[in-house]
Amino acid sequence: MPRFTHVGRVPGVIDIPEELAATQAEYQGEAGRAFISGLPNLAADFLHRWDLRLDGPSMYGMCALVLPVTRADGTRAVLKLQLLDEETAGEPVALRAWNGDGAVRLLAHDDTTGTMLLERLDAARALTHLPDTREAVLVIARLLAHLTAVPAPKGLRHLRDIAHGMLNRAPEALPHVPDPADRALLKDCAAALREVADEPGDRLLHWDLHYDNVLAADRAPWLAIDPKPLAGDPGFDLFPALKNRFDPTETRRRFDAMTDVLGLDRARARAWTLARVLQNSLWDIEDGRPLEPETLAIARHLKGTPTA
Repeated sequence: MPRFTHVGRVPGVIDIPEELAATQAEYQGEAGRAFISGLPNLAADFLHRWDLRLDGPSMYGMCALVLPVTRADGTRAVLKLQLLDEETAGEPVALRAWNGDGAVRLLAHDDTTGTMLLERLDAARALTHLPDTREAVLVIARLLAHLTAVPAPKGLRHLRDIAHGMLNRAPEALPHVPDPADRALLKDCAAALREVADEPGDRLLHWDLHYDNVLAADRAPWLAIDPKPLAGDPGFDLFPALKNRFDPTETRRRFDAMTDVLGLDRARARAWTLARVLQNSLWDIEDGRPLEPETLAIARHLKGTPTA
């Protein structure tokens, strides 16, 4: 059951779900536990500082607690509380660059804690609920075409560093893969990455644009939320839409649809997508988890994708 915690001088309560607490402890260790224990005071501080009133139940994802609030002028918004790290530090930078064009609008931000005030979208209408997955993929593709048209601001994480980091880690990690076919597949992914690693691109990437991270809004049919931004090649942004709502019979169709809408070179986009397979697999290997069959299946399907 969720754990309810009273918020100091602020009327009402905030709901800190046990799942969020468990995730923070698992992936962030002591820093995650400290973040969870400090959430009541953090929420109280920013509700007071930004003159906000709670007006709904808490929401949460893997990394953040999101509180529906109303501003003093009556504007509905959400307060996003999250642990500041190398991924979340770039979120306000990207949202400022997009300035509400294709993505949720940033209303206020605190550099020290990473706390953000965002416009309120319709959390009940996520793209993941659109029954037609082919149309949903086109929504993702159109958003990506729009978002990645923006040059990455200076100071963001860069795909060049991530790519070379993966290539440096792979020789030590891949021998731990027990299945020879899986091991060979990941070596092929590393070889594909090696071909493009020195031309990593300079576009502003979302990095995590799957169907749960696209919400409906009054001012636009669909808007992106929760970026984990970096500078790089748009081909590195296709993988989440292939893996989320996975359908092996649709992998090539989705890949072709996205590369067509974004106008990407298919061979390069395939290489960067295989790089995402390698990235996810390295995390699994290094954390002692089994490799994800869906992730490996995406690589196997794309290895046969025509490059014309």
